[in-house]
Amino acid sequence: MKVLGLQGVLLAGLVLLARPALAADAEWELGKRLFNKGSVPACAICHTLRDAGSEGTVGPILDEIKPDAERVGKALRNGLGAMPSFAKSLTEAEIKALARYVSQASGGAAPTQ
Repeated sequence: MKVLGLQGVLLAGLVLLARPALAADAEWELGKRLFNKGSVPACAICHTLRDAGSEGTVGPILDEIKPDAERVGKALRNGLGAMPSFAKSLTEAEIKALARYVSQASGGAAPTQ
């Protein structure tokens, strides 16, 4: 059995700490992609969100209402007003990524998980 020196232990610790950040970055990118063009219809067509570079005029300006992830997820699953439900066209993981992206990009509360 090989014993790690201090540098090896520190490197191993950094790798373990980086894994959640890498997963969060991947989820952020997935959410952003889905917002801009990965969902049908794309969220960016109707909604304004500065981080996404979108200037939709149908739905609310997300930078102003700053929805939390739970609110976004509920709207995606059930639809809201003129917004259709995406429950049949997006997976639960995609809905979670999109909800997290919108909430964090708009300045809304992030989920605690």
